[in-house]
Parts: sequence; C-alpha cells; structure tokens
Amino acid sequence: MTATLEREPQASPASPAPASPAPVSTEQQASGSSFYAAMRLLPPAERAAMFAIYAFCRKVDDIADEPGPTVEERRGELNRWRADLGALYAGAPPERIGFLAEHVSRFDLQHDDFLAIVDGMEMDVDGPIIAPSFDQLDLYCDRVASAVGRLSVHIFGMPRAEGLELAFHLGRALQLTNILRDLDEDAQMGRFYLPAEALAEAGIESREPLAIVGDRRIDRACRWVSAKAHEHYAKADAVLRARPSGRIRSPRLMGQVYSEILTKMEAEGWAPPRHRVSLPKMRLLWIVLRHGLVD
Repeated sequence: MTATLEREPQASPASPAPASPAPVSTEQQASGSSFYAAMRLLPPAERAAMFAIYAFCRKVDDIADEPGPTVEERRGELNRWRADLGALYAGAPPERIGFLAEHVSRFDLQHDDFLAIVDGMEMDVDGPIIAPSFDQLDLYCDRVASAVGRLSVHIFGMPRAEGLELAFHLGRALQLTNILRDLDEDAQMGRFYLPAEALAEAGIESREPLAIVGDRRIDRACRWVSAKAHEHYAKADAVLRARPSGRIRSPRLMGQVYSEILTKMEAEGWAPPRHRVSLPKMRLLWIVLRHGLVD
C-alpha cells in the first residue's frame, strides 16, 4: 500500500496480551497518520471507530510490506484475517479483531468493505505491481482507499448515495496523490503504480521501477496521473459543497490538505531528483483550525 504508515511496535513475546484493546492503543497507532488531525475533529465515538479502522488497515498493510515472510506465508495470513472477519460478523470475533466489534455494530460497517481492503493488500502480495493498466490501478485504489472511504462515510453519518459518491472520488484522489508522493519509496520496494497508459504518454518503455523513477520523462507521466486525481478531487468537492447531512468536516480537511500537496508537487515537478513534498506546519495548522471551527 503506498500510503505511508508508521509501524506498530512489536510486543515482546514474553509480555502478556491485554485482556481487551484499550482505546488509547488504537489512537497511538493512528497518531502517525496523515489523517490524524481529521480524525480528531470527530466526536469521541466516531473518532474511536476511525482509529479502529486505521488500526485494522495497518495490520493488514504490514502483511504486504514487512520484509521476511514468503508470498505463501503472506497469503496465508491474509486468509486468516478474512476468516477472522467472517467470525466477527458471525458474532464470535477472535481476540485480535475484537477491537472492531463495537464499531461494526454501532455504525453498521460492511463486511464487504473490510474484505476489499484485504483484497487490495493481496494485490501487493501477488505482485509486485509494476505499471498496471489504468483499470487495474483503479481497482487497486478502490480496494485500498475507496473501501476505507465507504467505511468512513458510515461513521460520518452521511446519506448513502452522497456517502458512496464521496468515498469513490475522495478515496481515489487521495490514493493517486500518495502514489505520486511515494514514487521513490515504492520503487525501492520493487513497485511502481503509475499506469502503463501514463508511461506510454511519456514515451517510457522500461518496466524496471528504479530505472523509471530515474527517467526525467517521468514528470509527464506523473502529470497524466495528477490530472486524474484533480478530477476526483473536484467531484468529491462537489459532493461536500452540496452540504449533505453528516459530519463532513473531516473529509473536507483530508481533501484540502492532500489537494494542496498535489498542487505543490505539480509546481515542483517530478523529474529527478525529487524530495517528499509536505505542507508547512503553519499552513497545516490554518487548515485544521479552519475546518475545526467552520462547518
């Protein structure tokens, strides 16, 4: 998964597991997320649910990204998470997934959306993904990002139609932005998510990730993808501007921060050498305050 996730500290094997996960543990896991400030805008119950979803995403993301296990071992662990989800929705969750139970019930979170996230991680395990077709990339974005959005809009309390549309467009916009932001990190892992159509537009024939990110023509391929991301941001913004019911300050904050990061990347360009783009702290603070104080 291309979104940058802070790694969970590994507990000592001799340490006894807590009887039940404390809410603070999921918050600590989420505190390294780019979306932490947006989660903090939510009331306590909704905030705890978002932290739990983030914790789940990190657990399955680690299966795809942590070095060491074989492909078969990774697939096996993803299948165990699928089985745990099945048990959760059957009313008998294993201990390691119990932290989701209350939130699934309270917010009517859908089994299929959690399974889609696992399926997205399996795309990375079965890969590596290198220059997929745009349709394959779109499926990947749906599973690792828009599925999280579909869970989130339940928590935001949005009407179904508007919530699904927002999840579709904002999820894809955020994921494409992350892909453009993480080119070098992903290439070091042997992955390259820009679609084949974008590379063809730029005249790049190589399918070696490190060679592609070292090619100055990559800037043109990235702008092909950034145009797609802007289309999704615009459609997500149209949903939010219609002011649907629900707690929409959080997705507004997410969208503004990441759309500004995308715009800044465009201004600097993607030709090598690159650096990881972020917004100045004062700009981030202004955005958080604006969305924290204004509906």
